Amino acid sequence: MNILLVDDEQLQLLRLEKVCKKLLPDSNYFCYSNPKLAYEENINNKIDLAFLDIEMPLLNGIQLAKKLKKINPLINIVFVTAYNNYALDAFNIHASGYILKPVNENKLKMELDGLRYDLELKPNKEKLLTVKCFGNFEVFKDGVPLKFHRQKSKELFAYLVDREGASANMNELNAILWDEDKNSYLRNLISDITDTLKEVGAEEVFIKRHNECFIDPTKIDCDAYEYKNNNPDAIRAYRGEYMIQYSWPIFKDE
Repeated sequence: MNILLVDDEQLQLLRLEKVCKKLLPDSNYFCYSNPKLAYEENINNKIDLAFLDIEMPLLNGIQLAKKLKKINPLINIVFVTAYNNYALDAFNIHASGYILKPVNENKLKMELDGLRYDLELKPNKEKLLTVKCFGNFEVFKDGVPLKFHRQKSKELFAYLVDREGASANMNELNAILWDEDKNSYLRNLISDITDTLKEVGAEEVFIKRHNECFIDPTKIDCDAYEYKNNNPDAIRAYRGEYMIQYSWPIFKDE
């Protein structure tokens, strides 16, 4: 995740950077005391989250926010200021937060928990696939969504992700997907999953045995798994929606 910090007061900027890195240690930080330079050097850089002072020379924080939103409409803007009289301006440009200086960990955490747009988790490049369960279920290889040949194949894979490595037999899968016996069609779905994963070099994720199948959860980077591992980015990303295109999922936020 790319985070932009802009404050013309160097001490305030250093303080903000220190608190941010404590709460979001795995992010990329771009820190500037010159707001004009901050914009010019990040025109082609996708910023996910920006913490902006407001009263700055050359380009104030409100003006900078408007420019950044033209580059990325889904950027989260959090204003960090010593003044409360800009709250209406912040509201009018749909800012994600407003912090009164001095910044501290509690204030920052409160704003991060209520961001307008979901933050993308930093992908684990050691895993074969990235799986998104929060919101709509999606599977990615190197940032590109996998295209299963059948929607039911994708749902079957989603169910196995939900099972977190536990095996599911044919009877169980029939009951979940159709509530009736469709073993012949189910075998086609299993073949589709196998072929789809093989095309992207991720065939090790899916295991099929005589009358059951399952996934190897250690080979996927999954937001729901990270949530259960107390990853703070995953916890912030969860907004109460889990695989919402399907009727059967219930997220067990243990």
